Amino acid sequence: MTFAVTGGTGALGRHVVAALPGARSVSRSSGTDLVRGKGLGALRADVVVHCATSFRHEVDMARAVLASKPAHLVYISIVGCNEVPLPYYKQKLAAERLIINSGTPYTILRATQFHSLLRKMFDNLSKLPLMLVPAFRFQPIDEAEVGLELAALAQSAPTGLAPEMGGPEVREAADFARTYLAATGKKRTLVPLKTPGATYRAYRAGGNLTPGRAVGTRTFADYLTG
Repeated sequence: MTFAVTGGTGALGRHVVAALPGARSVSRSSGTDLVRGKGLGALRADVVVHCATSFRHEVDMARAVLASKPAHLVYISIVGCNEVPLPYYKQKLAAERLIINSGTPYTILRATQFHSLLRKMFDNLSKLPLMLVPAFRFQPIDEAEVGLELAALAQSAPTGLAPEMGGPEVREAADFARTYLAATGKKRTLVPLKTPGATYRAYRAGGNLTPGRAVGTRTFADYLTG
């Protein structure tokens, strides 16, 4: 089989490329622009693992990948995209539905938030003495572990919606923030932040979690300490 990985130079895609024999990395830096429809010939492969993502053009990018008519499309989505009404989550869900209804054999893997996302969030929130953190839980997972699972799925028959993949710990954001502060040596006062609206309620209800699928092994603390 031949493999192409969109977003192959990104935080997730590079792990998929490393784990797939002879996989071709497809990205804007290599001349393929999924939004503008340029360089799509690079997508010609038996299996396309679609890791490239966009906050505004997720559906357009999925449509471009489908147009390459792979024998198997593997798509990375997000746990809770059908529960949490964030615009990006809605885009992910719409892309899922497009793929499901396309007639293309597919596998969709939903994963929880990556460790790197929490790290970036805490980097930004810790710029002020008072560190406002969301008053709900996260279940972060390591990109490398998700990348290995995507590579395994790519080498298997299409399965439709694959079992979800969540990190090993379900903890309040404030707990993860304390781990971050300890690892970075920063001193901040943590303030849990509650916000009105459906998105906060969905997060607070655990819509972004999959505790029954806590299959990741590398903790947030492991990630921070390298």
